[in-house]
Amino acid sequence: MEILTKYFTDLSSQQIDQFSRLGSLYDEWNTRINVISRKDIEQLYERHVLHSLAIARVIQFKPGTTILDVGTGGGFPGIPLAIFFPETSFVLIDSIGKKIRVVNEVATALNLQNVTAEHIRVEEVRQKFDFVVSRAVTSFPRFVSMVQSKVSNQNNNDLPNGILYLKGGDFEEEITPFRKQIQVFDLHDLFQEEFFETKKLIHMTLKNK
Repeated sequence: MEILTKYFTDLSSQQIDQFSRLGSLYDEWNTRINVISRKDIEQLYERHVLHSLAIARVIQFKPGTTILDVGTGGGFPGIPLAIFFPETSFVLIDSIGKKIRVVNEVATALNLQNVTAEHIRVEEVRQKFDFVVSRAVTSFPRFVSMVQSKVSNQNNNDLPNGILYLKGGDFEEEITPFRKQIQVFDLHDLFQEEFFETKKLIHMTLKNK
């Protein structure tokens, strides 16, 4: 937990309690349904929770904002963001049902009223959202083609509606076709830990015709 309060000093007592409980909840569920590697479960707060909250360092979602988390796995980045933004609505989806079971169990244990989790493919989603978030579930061009019809044109936040994509490594070639619509944030500018040295957050503005 200390790594969170190091960067986020204004957490409420309820948020601190919810974040504190994430460790034991994922420890428990990961022994039944493997959603986080054994190596990473020991670094849950740095590599999963804080990594997810990089989005909160770049944008403060306004109340009523709607977010779709595609390929959420065990609930990242959606669960940490839902704790951080209790007045924002999150829909977390994954094509693997057992992972969504973990998400639902964690959300229920934490009483996250702003989270809906569904075992569904993104192609089946009919609703439109202010932002689509994800942690590098596929190549960026493929992800854009999968989600571009899911974004609303009604902008209510300081960043235009679109994609918020957490990714590591070298992906210059992947984003070149979209360069005019993209802003890249280096996470090592936001967090001091070595893990974030090569990690980035891509914001891509999307408009539907």
